[in-house]
Amino acid sequence: MSASLHSPPYSALSSASALQEVEIRRSIREASFQLQISDIVTVSPSFHRLLFFSRHWFPPTAATVSSSLILGICSLPDTTFRGAVDTALSDRDCYGLESADAQMSCFVNKALVNVGGDLAKLVPGRVSTEVDARLAYDTHGIIRKVHDLLKLYNKIEVPPERLLFKIPATWQGIEASRVLESEGIQTHLTFVYSFCQAAAAAQAGASVIQIFVGRLRDWARNHTGDPEIEAALKRGEDPGLALVTKTYNYIHKYGHKSKLMAAAIRNKQDVFNVLGVDYIITPLKILQALKESVTPPDEKYSFVKRLSPQSAAAYNFSEEELVKWDQYSFASAMGPAAEELLTAGMESYVNQAKRVEEFFGKIWPPPNV
Repeated sequence: MSASLHSPPYSALSSASALQEVEIRRSIREASFQLQISDIVTVSPSFHRLLFFSRHWFPPTAATVSSSLILGICSLPDTTFRGAVDTALSDRDCYGLESADAQMSCFVNKALVNVGGDLAKLVPGRVSTEVDARLAYDTHGIIRKVHDLLKLYNKIEVPPERLLFKIPATWQGIEASRVLESEGIQTHLTFVYSFCQAAAAAQAGASVIQIFVGRLRDWARNHTGDPEIEAALKRGEDPGLALVTKTYNYIHKYGHKSKLMAAAIRNKQDVFNVLGVDYIITPLKILQALKESVTPPDEKYSFVKRLSPQSAAAYNFSEEELVKWDQYSFASAMGPAAEELLTAGMESYVNQAKRVEEFFGKIWPPPNV
């Protein structure tokens, strides 16, 4: 049975790199396929071309702000958001603090929030703000950081319902998500590479759970010894797509509120294989390929919808998969793929955060302060 390409209103397609973060959302109206860029922030040399492309083809609806984005903004002084960074570096609340570490943390927080605030004026949807990955194993540290960021957003009148906070899916990060969500603060758990991470995040009530399809595939091509991946391969399934399918079905079968995001999409077939998921993140070249597909108009965006509440209801889980996850069971279930990929992802985030601090240290204080 075929169905029109459809996902809930917050479905997304996007591309992200160290110096470019472009998030695409798609929405369906009366069986028509409309692609929308939800994060038009790009700091690559092709900024103006991509911005033109996004505004004319894919109206922006949501956004992400991160250390890599701050670096990119600073590398191109004429970008729209450079003023938001300069304002952060001029803030007397920060340079009045006693320790250099406290000052730098304040500068970075202000820069993230100022850019996030500018983005919130451009898009109708939510702005996701990266939480320092150096806090990934510190539940209370994550909570404090999110509270600090939220206070700054409150000062510039960006309401909590417009915000997500992006946290690595360590056990401590998931526990922080549980506490924050209980306070009405929306969280976005990233670097999810195993079912135990995904299920624990859903049990914690995370608003968004992000799985990297292509990265799991890459790991499987070059490594062995991960039980979860090997089980998928024995079934003839791609391990990344299998994890998206299982997680989607788990969320919907057991009534969790989380929305699922499929990231690291590598080709058009990956898009087709996750149709029905809440969000899809994919490079612009794949979106362009989809747009330019040569098919009859009545068939162009009509594909089998692989994920649905019906598929979730029919999916069978083992007793081991339906446990209430705690720190011990979580650690025992994390295979080598998840451990290695989670560590690599966090190291990348940490390196970007350090580069931002190094850059701020060189240019602060700004002129006329």
